[in-house]
Amino acid sequence: MFSDIGALELVTLVVLAVLIFGPDKLPKVIQDVSRFIRKVREFSDSAKADIRSELGPEFKDFEFEDLNPKNFIRKQLAENEDFKELNELRSTFDLKKEMNEVADAVHGRESQPSSSSASSSAPAVTTGKPDLLKKQDKPDNAERPPYDYDAT
Repeated sequence: MFSDIGALELVTLVVLAVLIFGPDKLPKVIQDVSRFIRKVREFSDSAKADIRSELGPEFKDFEFEDLNPKNFIRKQLAENEDFKELNELRSTFDLKKEMNEVADAVHGRESQPSSSSASSSAPAVTTGKPDLLKKQDKPDNAERPPYDYDAT
């Protein structure tokens, strides 16, 4: 309940409570607040039990947290076999490799055979054409980037 309150906020709340209620009334206020919270929880639990009993035995494993859209979708996808296959397919898909193959095909170069040791340690072969996937170096201060009249 208070997982996102830091130490400074907690100290501030305690100081405000002492200033507002005074040190002699503060224990009584804390007891009243805790009693109120306990009654609200009991009311909520009894309401959930009433709803479950009214729904019948087919909804005995019904959880109210499943009504949250994120939890509902996550639960449905976790149970779906197609989603598991999609995750397996996604894990085998290498976007950089696919983009390099597309860039090679666009530029008319033959794609290089992919080997695990050659792709990670070998430098890229320069053919005079710019690599679309490589991050461009910043131009020198004296060199200004080209001005694009269509973009303005």
